[in-house]
Amino acid sequence: MQITGNFIAGKTTFSATKETIPVYDPATGNVIRELTQSSSEEVSQAIAVAQEAFHGWSRTSPLRRARVLFNFNALLEKHRDELAELIVSEHGKVWSDAQGELTRGMEVVEFACGIPHLIKGEYSANVGTGVDSYSLMQPVGVVAGITPFNFPAMVPMWMFPVALACGNTFVLKPPALDPSAAVRMAELLTEAGLPDGVFNVVHCSNQNAEQLYQDPRIAAVSFVGSSGVAEHIYKTASAHGKRVQAFGAAKNHAIVMPDADLDATINAIMGGAFGSAGERCMALPVVVAVGEETADTLIERLKPMIKALQVGPGKHRGDAENEMGPVVSAAHQKKVLGYIDKGEQEGATLIIDGRNYKVAGYDNGYYVGGTLFDHVTPEMTIWREEIFGPVLSIMRAADYQSALQLVNSHEFGNGSAIFTSDGHTARSFVQDVEAGMVGVNIPVPVPMAFHSFGGWKRSVFGALNVHGPDGVRFYTRMKTATARWPAGEHIASEFSMPTLG
Repeated sequence: MQITGNFIAGKTTFSATKETIPVYDPATGNVIRELTQSSSEEVSQAIAVAQEAFHGWSRTSPLRRARVLFNFNALLEKHRDELAELIVSEHGKVWSDAQGELTRGMEVVEFACGIPHLIKGEYSANVGTGVDSYSLMQPVGVVAGITPFNFPAMVPMWMFPVALACGNTFVLKPPALDPSAAVRMAELLTEAGLPDGVFNVVHCSNQNAEQLYQDPRIAAVSFVGSSGVAEHIYKTASAHGKRVQAFGAAKNHAIVMPDADLDATINAIMGGAFGSAGERCMALPVVVAVGEETADTLIERLKPMIKALQVGPGKHRGDAENEMGPVVSAAHQKKVLGYIDKGEQEGATLIIDGRNYKVAGYDNGYYVGGTLFDHVTPEMTIWREEIFGPVLSIMRAADYQSALQLVNSHEFGNGSAIFTSDGHTARSFVQDVEAGMVGVNIPVPVPMAFHSFGGWKRSVFGALNVHGPDGVRFYTRMKTATARWPAGEHIASEFSMPTLG
């Protein structure tokens, strides 16, 4: 069986331990390849390779670094069907969703191609008599990325294009559930002209991955995953003197006002809640309906649409495409089904039950049907915790202020949305909601690459968000120079604070 290996120093390598773990196709439950598992010594070797490559790459001109990324983006476009195939086979999402993931990742590559402008610094002539001052944006060193299963191509591309463009070298640990897209992108980077050792991919246990946020040779760490792990990595890496951006869980809400365009709103809710089987940190698992009539109407309109969801394998382009694929693994399927059990036990009204969902010909696939709860309250587990599956909860609020208070009371503040036809209400919501990303009549408000992605509260740990201007700031450190070139005159010693006037 094919083994997915590491990519270190410009070539594919396999662990000397010969230890592997299986990679499954979620649509069928079948093992489709094996994944090498590196020892702690091999993880250390990957860091050493990146450290050695840093000297040359950091001194490569920003324009030449940008040209490598231009080439890489062209190769991504050329091989996007191949990459989508890997994503569909290992993650389970449908073909168009895999293509969309690649598009959003490539937007960050395009942004990073503008790096000569983004790191050009500032210059001030004559800040004092014969004195000039200027700033330089320089790379931080070897950086690490630890990424989640839900976007095996896009989330790594949130990180490494900006990091590489800024002159850093990179060690990526992709998820074990769907690792192959990351390795293929590493191969394409080499084909694009990236020097060996600048970008490395290593597969290992979580225990061995601790080196990526503790090793003194690592300067910065970017992580996306659960809040508990994000907080642990943030605290541990910070204690080891590293820059950290760590993104955790989410529980995104949408407030639906009585004046919302219901046709557009219901279509938006369907895509936000059930796209990618709900396995998005920006998914829309909770709708807060303002007014009993609004809630009742939403329920009646959503029921037939959820029942009619086309669920099955993520077929390839040219085939009749399903609307929703399986969840990523048997363990995750069990977890999502457990949340449905919990919601029913705690008193939520189960309108549509996605348990025991079967897809003809795919009896061993990890499927969960679209699920709908009504009368969900803040005391319930399905409101407090991130389910990360195709489960939609309806909550009821008497008025806008009650709905806003409910949204703001949650410990997570990743994203939130409002559906309304009233501009004043929308403007007030944008100002007052306690979330990092806000949608107005948009269910999944993921920012474009030239803005930055990140939430509030326990959805993020660290001061800087990912990609966009914050990404550039995260992967660079500023140096400010103050220079005087005397024209031969004698300069007396100065013992007071220089004022440069």
